[in-house]
Amino acid sequence: MVDHPKALNDSAVTRRSFISGSLGVAALSMSGSLSLQGQSPTQTPKAPGSPSFLEILRVPDSVVAYAGLEHRVPLSRTDTTWQASGVEVAFELRDGEMPIHISAPGLEPTHVHLRWSMGFAQPVLCLGDHWERSYGDLAWRGLMPERVMPWYFAMFDGTACHAYGVKTGAGTLCFWQLDAEGVSLWLNLCNGGGGVVLGNRQLLAATVVSRRGQAGEDPLSAVREFCKVMCAKPRLPSGPIYGSNDWYYAYGKNSAKQTLRDVDLMAELSAANTVRPFAVIDDGWRGSPAFPDMGALAADIRHRKVRPGIWIRPLIADSNAQPSLLLNDARFGAKKERARELAYDPTIPDALALAIAKVKEVVGWGFELVKHDFSTYDLLGKWGFEMGAEPTSSGWSLHDRSRTNAEVILDLYRAIRQAAGDAPLILGCNTVGHLGAGLFELQRTGDDTSGEHWERTRKMGVNTLAFRLPQHNTFFVQDADCVGITKAIPWDLNRQWLDVLARSGTALFISASPDATGPLQKKAITDAFAIASAGGLKASPQDWMESSSPERWKIGGASAEEMHFQWCGSEGADPFAT
Repeated sequence: MVDHPKALNDSAVTRRSFISGSLGVAALSMSGSLSLQGQSPTQTPKAPGSPSFLEILRVPDSVVAYAGLEHRVPLSRTDTTWQASGVEVAFELRDGEMPIHISAPGLEPTHVHLRWSMGFAQPVLCLGDHWERSYGDLAWRGLMPERVMPWYFAMFDGTACHAYGVKTGAGTLCFWQLDAEGVSLWLNLCNGGGGVVLGNRQLLAATVVSRRGQAGEDPLSAVREFCKVMCAKPRLPSGPIYGSNDWYYAYGKNSAKQTLRDVDLMAELSAANTVRPFAVIDDGWRGSPAFPDMGALAADIRHRKVRPGIWIRPLIADSNAQPSLLLNDARFGAKKERARELAYDPTIPDALALAIAKVKEVVGWGFELVKHDFSTYDLLGKWGFEMGAEPTSSGWSLHDRSRTNAEVILDLYRAIRQAAGDAPLILGCNTVGHLGAGLFELQRTGDDTSGEHWERTRKMGVNTLAFRLPQHNTFFVQDADCVGITKAIPWDLNRQWLDVLARSGTALFISASPDATGPLQKKAITDAFAIASAGGLKASPQDWMESSSPERWKIGGASAEEMHFQWCGSEGADPFAT
């Protein structure tokens, strides 16, 4: 679970407009018609076999700083440094990477724009990432100069797939743009929605990396290898992750009794598996009389040979919280219909302690998986699909103005990791994967699937599974979200979703309503759990360059077979779904 019901309903029209607009761009045909145009006269010659590779591991051709987008500060270059009065951007040229350091003793910067001017052979297809979860909107597309591509992007020229990005754990929120004349990298240094006060310290804003693809290399493999370049030390669980999560059939109306029913089902359907499943209690448990003793419940779950997991929302504050510990409501911007819930400011030590106490509490009860949710929305006031070039609204600041939003998020994640200790697994939901990589074992990579409307599962689940699959086991274990097994979802469609998740080797969670889980479903779940507990079958999308919901998947290694899934059913996709 992630989206607050009111927030989801309020944003439905905006989200529909965003999705239809971004997915309405026609993809280039990949059926042999991707011929290369001649290089522009100013283009640096490229190596044979890779006519579109961009040499970005060099000092940019221009650098501009901003103290608010209305206050532009052009910089002048001296060797490997660009500078102006009160601000300096220094580039460290290393073999294979380029750290960027920013000093601003006389400026409160909000952004730095780096620009590499270069032409390249066209046409190309590009794939970008998202700020946090994706929203059914990831796709390979042709050049869109205004397109915001957070963290990294891949570019396929018909021969090779090249990739460019920043290493995980960056000190700023970064996004890329690509056009026919060159490449832009924007570094967002904001503290809240205003400038950061760096004082006399030097900030490691980001470390730029790239990977030159090989002719004939599979693009999925190329992007996966680049993810390894960006994240040298992922934190991964010791074995496969699968089991249940109650959200998509209970939707918060859960109980200890219902949890134990889920646990018994997990034990029954995984009896032959060495790796034991999880049973995750989602939202609805806190303060509920239906959960009288959480420690005893966790122990009972383990006694039944299932691993206990639980959902928390660390930054949310009670109505009686001290106002001095809370984030500024201005982070929600001018949208008066926005659910303006109270949240702790993690830059205030006492507020951070209250947030982290929630982690310590559930770990102390004996829960072995902690799913923490909502922190990006609670901190920045926007969902990922709303962020675009500005992850939060302007005109507000955090209590501690000396750190960027990226640094504040990283510090929160480190505090969660430290509070949990080494043993429990951490699953981030509505969290920034590029900052959580190396700290959390699992990441929800897409917006909610559904136990009520198949169209959400098709659009959100299938898309994020396919397009963020390169991050699986390179950043963290991918969680593309649950299979909501209810009477509202046609079993023929859910069965396919269950199947591809199990075969992909990513995390597999089901939400199984008792009245929709008969012998047919139990047999399919048992089979899927057996596959998932063995690590999956290396399923990978084959038509992800032509479709936002890939239907052709290759299964297995050397002797791979291809499976065809039908996600839209007999009536096609629902154009009115939100």
